[in-house]
Amino acid sequence: MASPREAMSAEGPHSLQALSAAAVSRSMAALEPDLWDDVMKTRPPNSENIPCWRKKFFETFFSNVLHGVLDVSSDWRLNDRHFSPLLHSSPHVSQLTLCNMLQGAVELAAEHNQKVLENLASSLRILKFQHLLSSDQSIRRSLVLLLHRLIHHGSVSHVSMCAWPVPDTVLLVLILSMSAGFWRSGNALTYHSSPCGLCREEGDTQSQKSTQERPEKGCCSEREWSDGEHQKESPRALEKADMQAEVNGCVAGTGQNTALSGLNCFPLEKQACEEASIKVSCDHTSRQGSSCFSEQLSHHSALRKSRRRTKSAVGKKRRCLRRSRGLCADLDDLYDFVFTVAREDNSVSIDQNTITEGENADNLTSSSTGSPCCGHVGCKRRGGSTGIFSLKAAHRFRSVSTLELFSIPLSDDTCRTLSNLLSSWVSLENLVLSYNGLGANIFCILSGLRALSQYSDCCLRVLRVSDVFSHMPCMELVHCILSVFPRLHTLSVSFDLKNQLEGNRPEGNPSCSDAEIPECCLEQLEIRFPREPLHTAFLLPVLKASKSLQQLSLDSATLPSSQELGLLLQALKECNPNLKKLSFHDVNLADHQKEVLLLLQDPMLQEITFSFCRLFESCTTEFLSEIINTVKRNSSLKSLKLPGNRLGNHRLVALADIFSEDSSSSLCQLDVSSNCIKPDGLLEFTKKLEGYIQQRGGKIQFTHLRLFQNWLDQDAETAQEALRRLRAVCSVVNDSWDSSQAFADYISVM
Repeated sequence: MASPREAMSAEGPHSLQALSAAAVSRSMAALEPDLWDDVMKTRPPNSENIPCWRKKFFETFFSNVLHGVLDVSSDWRLNDRHFSPLLHSSPHVSQLTLCNMLQGAVELAAEHNQKVLENLASSLRILKFQHLLSSDQSIRRSLVLLLHRLIHHGSVSHVSMCAWPVPDTVLLVLILSMSAGFWRSGNALTYHSSPCGLCREEGDTQSQKSTQERPEKGCCSEREWSDGEHQKESPRALEKADMQAEVNGCVAGTGQNTALSGLNCFPLEKQACEEASIKVSCDHTSRQGSSCFSEQLSHHSALRKSRRRTKSAVGKKRRCLRRSRGLCADLDDLYDFVFTVAREDNSVSIDQNTITEGENADNLTSSSTGSPCCGHVGCKRRGGSTGIFSLKAAHRFRSVSTLELFSIPLSDDTCRTLSNLLSSWVSLENLVLSYNGLGANIFCILSGLRALSQYSDCCLRVLRVSDVFSHMPCMELVHCILSVFPRLHTLSVSFDLKNQLEGNRPEGNPSCSDAEIPECCLEQLEIRFPREPLHTAFLLPVLKASKSLQQLSLDSATLPSSQELGLLLQALKECNPNLKKLSFHDVNLADHQKEVLLLLQDPMLQEITFSFCRLFESCTTEFLSEIINTVKRNSSLKSLKLPGNRLGNHRLVALADIFSEDSSSSLCQLDVSSNCIKPDGLLEFTKKLEGYIQQRGGKIQFTHLRLFQNWLDQDAETAQEALRRLRAVCSVVNDSWDSSQAFADYISVM
């Protein structure tokens, strides 16, 4: 009898391709580690957080083939000229990670993978960059084409970058700007020399429309003098300019050199120009006694006059810069070209950027020194960009809705560029800035958010900021953020350590704690204090402004007095009637038993977390009984999380009384991780719980128990019996944890 491979080969190449697909699908669907290992040559990942194994298999398979980890030539099921591993698996890939020298980007941008790229443009949603290194021109060109296809003409909505301790600044800015939807436009290169057929078709149509509509709108008037500069340039210089633009895409727009870009006023650009005349906001200091409309008219007039005055100087200066730098033909000069030109040319280019892209002039700084911008409340030089990235020579494409930057140091120039991009990034919904060493540059980011908040259609709802050192007290930063952007739904501020130089604030950056917070849309607030005291008086204005607050998390705060927690609970009761989830982590509550009981009997709270709060450190039998009785009477509490509170065996067994026959509790989830629980204690808890369930006729709402990092390895047989019986009652989540090693680690750091 013929083998399956021989039988399928006899039926033709399409059947052979079906065999290859079936081989992959079978090994994936079986969910057996041996089959995964047989095809992937690696062990399958932890299954806890994998909702769909099919998708996980194909994404892992695609990534391994792309990066050369998996050699398909060694597998007879996949090694066939009629079967393309990348092509077959690409429709199932929704998340892709590119790393190191971006070899994956080069491979995907290659002509023979054009169909693969088209599939990814439809399927890919999340694009991650990890452990990137510097790149040359050819790699950067491939990355530009890849980002343009996957973001601007694709479905990628989430871009994440992480673990880049010494970032290539030009490469970083390129990824940021293309994620924001910007790509250099206005010359023939973009539409007629690019492999992107979508741009060619779109560009021809939009160019015709823009040519007809430009006289009517009076927009992008810089084209006249920009074209004049083109006429004065030598053909050789223009040729070099186009070559540089091709390599760097929108970053090469360094845009300071407008002679490199003949501006076209495409519909989106016209819209931005029109918004500039509509959405220029008035500063609070000038709002009284004058209208926004009259101020906008005078400001627009001043900008036009300034542009006419500096026109000739700009042309002369740029020609000198181009001659001195040779248009940055050498890659080693690229960094200097982008940032030195930006600083030198900033004072004469900022006005043009303001009008062309519809940004608020008040939100742009005219500093040519490269110093951080001051975007705090009351600052007269609010805003982000100092011309590092010029938007006037870029066409606006589709942009992503989520941007995450993890462990990537951001320089002053990069922060200003990001601020400039944020100022009009209306599609952005989630922004995560984690361990970027922002320092005082947080004001620069806030200035971009202030400008963004002026757009009625901006979508930003989630902001997460975390770092090692806090530039200012956490509550002060929360005040600043909410006063700048009150439309946030989720705000997370987290710092590890308090900046020792916090008291020495940069000049022009006064305290934000007195800033008025308008009524905001905040639903979730997370604050991780770097061992700062929690003063309810500072938190109270935030709580009062956040009537819709549903979740509050306070981490690593110290309580300056015994009354402070009581004041906080009273404030929550008065200001936030919709609060459903309250979490304390690493806050010493050993001496606040009264307040703990008040929280547990709150009829509005559905989830309470006391994580590593030393809750049972000096616990008496009476206090434990009061906790159990309070929870038994609370029918609204659904989840109680008590990790890291020194519960121990006997207290765990006592907690089973929550589910006794006379209980009206609706508790569904219980977390007792990291509580020194041993196998015999867990087994006794299980037996007691089984007895109560039998008494109640099986009617119990308890569904989830978490047991991470307990001492269950001390008696494996007893632990397995307890877990087996527990799983018949509820869902149990635990881990294989070496308690002896953990104890040794604990002793070593004492």
